[in-house]
Amino acid sequence: MKKPIYTLGVDVGSSIIKAVVMTYSDTPVIIDKETEKIRKRNPEMVADQLIDIILERNKMNYGEVAYLASTGEGEMLQRKRGHFYSMTTHAKGGVFLNPGSMTVVDMGALYVRAIRINEQGRVLDYKMTGQCASGSGQFIENISRYLGLAIEDVGETSLKSTLPETPSGICSVLAETDVINMVSRGIATPDIIKGIHLSIANKIVKLLSSLKATSPVTLTGGMAMNIGMIQAVKELVAESRLDLEIRANGDSIYAGAIGAAIWGGFRHLKLSNV
Repeated sequence: MKKPIYTLGVDVGSSIIKAVVMTYSDTPVIIDKETEKIRKRNPEMVADQLIDIILERNKMNYGEVAYLASTGEGEMLQRKRGHFYSMTTHAKGGVFLNPGSMTVVDMGALYVRAIRINEQGRVLDYKMTGQCASGSGQFIENISRYLGLAIEDVGETSLKSTLPETPSGICSVLAETDVINMVSRGIATPDIIKGIHLSIANKIVKLLSSLKATSPVTLTGGMAMNIGMIQAVKELVAESRLDLEIRANGDSIYAGAIGAAIWGGFRHLKLSNV
């Protein structure tokens, strides 16, 4: 019986670190996965602890891992074998989560990136938003904190909106000022949250249109776990008459780590001349 090849992917984001351990084969399989918020700690230290936790939980030692691959801001990890650019890992992870995907939208804390891919998850082209936080997951988190809303409740709250009001999409400072004014005018929290989702979704739809995206489209990253965000994207895609099927997955937040683990397995076999 052939000994299984274990790979570990670690995606270091700006606020959350994601780790996935997989068996690598023609059909990779996730064995375990875990996330950890950084919370102003040293990201390298948090990632290292997360690696130990996931290995210990599966009664594995580091020597049994054929390839530990990092992505995102994970270049600082001491135990990594290699580092992969996040665009390529999200592309590969998106295809793993939703086979047949032709476009992946990485909806991260700092920016949004639309990636056109082939059937194997290789990058063909991409478009991305600028560094303005009003188009990112960080903006949603900042506003939810201001409104006294737990980030886990943002999606459900958005779905309760009956008359959404969209803030300025020019920059985060103006958008936050708009939100403050909305609160002072008595705009309901669900309508504010839904308006923010629509503002970000509008940027995503523009990226998809500019990219000439092909269907189906898979959403990845932290915002892809937000049902309000998913709904807003679907609504604006329909309004824009783009013939695109929008997909999400319960493990969307792990797409980068999954892609890193898969690319790590590929590189391991290539280096081993297998």
